[in-house]
Amino acid sequence: MEYRNDGVRNPVFQYSILQFLECASAWEGNWTADGFLAFAWQGPDGERLLVTVNYASNQIQCYVRLPFSDLASGQWQLEDLIGNATYDRDGNDLQSRGLYLDEPSWKARAFAMTKVKEG
Repeated sequence: MEYRNDGVRNPVFQYSILQFLECASAWEGNWTADGFLAFAWQGPDGERLLVTVNYASNQIQCYVRLPFSDLASGQWQLEDLIGNATYDRDGNDLQSRGLYLDEPSWKARAFAMTKVKEG
């Protein structure tokens, strides 16, 4: 499902489409992905934002399927704009499995995604 965003000043929100993302089980029998929401935006100049929310009262593990078709063959940095964490991830893994998250209850993150190295 996609929604147009026009009311926010940041260009990535003004000129992009909000996408709800699939959150898949981290392993067979792990039901916790059901308590997770994820959204993505890609701006006109390639900016990418990913927002994730654990809205459950329990720890969650899942893979978030990313909508970006050019993740493979590179290294990506995810900078948490709410916290102070930065993560480096392999683009081939992001493309094939998605972004693995293991989050405590009631945790939200907003990641800026930047390609830092070609594969």
